[in-house]
Amino acid sequence: MTDPVRGVRRTENADLRTRNTFGVRAHAPLLLEVDDADALPEIFGRGWADTGSMVLGSGSNLLFAADPQQTLLALTGRRVELLHDRADVAIVRAQAGADWHPFVMWTLEQGLSGLQNLALIPGTVGAAPIQNIGAYGVEVGESVHAVIGFERASRRLLRLDRDACRFAYRDSMFKQQADAWIVTAVEFELPRKPALNLDYAGLGEELAAMGIASPTPRQLADAVIRIRRRKLPDPARIGNAGSFFKNPIVPVAFASKLQAAHPSLPVFRGDRDDTRKLSAAWLIDQCGWKGRREGDAGISEQHALVLVNHGNASGAELLGLARHVAASVQSRFGVSLEPEPRIVGAQW
Repeated sequence: MTDPVRGVRRTENADLRTRNTFGVRAHAPLLLEVDDADALPEIFGRGWADTGSMVLGSGSNLLFAADPQQTLLALTGRRVELLHDRADVAIVRAQAGADWHPFVMWTLEQGLSGLQNLALIPGTVGAAPIQNIGAYGVEVGESVHAVIGFERASRRLLRLDRDACRFAYRDSMFKQQADAWIVTAVEFELPRKPALNLDYAGLGEELAAMGIASPTPRQLADAVIRIRRRKLPDPARIGNAGSFFKNPIVPVAFASKLQAAHPSLPVFRGDRDDTRKLSAAWLIDQCGWKGRREGDAGISEQHALVLVNHGNASGAELLGLARHVAASVQSRFGVSLEPEPRIVGAQW
């Protein structure tokens, strides 16, 4: 019998169907639920987990294309605390297991701004900096003050400032070195005087429909919530992981050539002045995929970026459909699509 570690629950042959928002069937050899990150050194010291172990959040940004072969770690601590509070800005720390959307709404209730454009994104606080989640013209890395991470090699908890996280479009040092770090908590620097980003397409129209000319951060969050609920399928109703593909970033010259041939193609500034970001949803829609399905694997009728599980699709079937979509976009437009979610058990 394995000696217990306080605040750690072990489940062998763990059923993962309710632990991924695609709702695909999968099992893990061992699942460790960890209440307090301070237990991580002992977990690794006992050999229950190693550098190959995978962290499992809410399962909203991954696809199990096959059963994982490694131990899964789920950080369940959800404490949120105000570390520093000044007249103009506050530092808030949230443990990795806290649910993202309720945390965003809590910050707004405290009179803090910065995260309102990221309302209703599924997932946990711990996953947010890994993917550098973004929506409606805002990325979470802009508000991160520091990340507390467990370095697997040294078995130490370390605090990394924003620059050390190396945030980029849907990317970070934690994503690039997935086997090296476990995010255990995130600190956010949130202003009390809002500087609202209203430039993203659709936000102004939504606020106008709500009869709001000068929104508060909470009202902007409400507008984002309305748009997301209208455009994106609810994982509680149909299995999905939100946007499956990243918006591709290409050189300016290539984007200009594409837009000349396809004037309705939405094009935005990329990660640098010499790059442009294309709308993956538009490219996919133009290839006729919106609303289509292959068996129980399909593309949402609401949004071309969203793969959905109509009931009993396997992860492998969903991945196969995603590859067919990407191949058709590559063939027609010469643009490569990359998935946003982490794919377990297969290579893209």
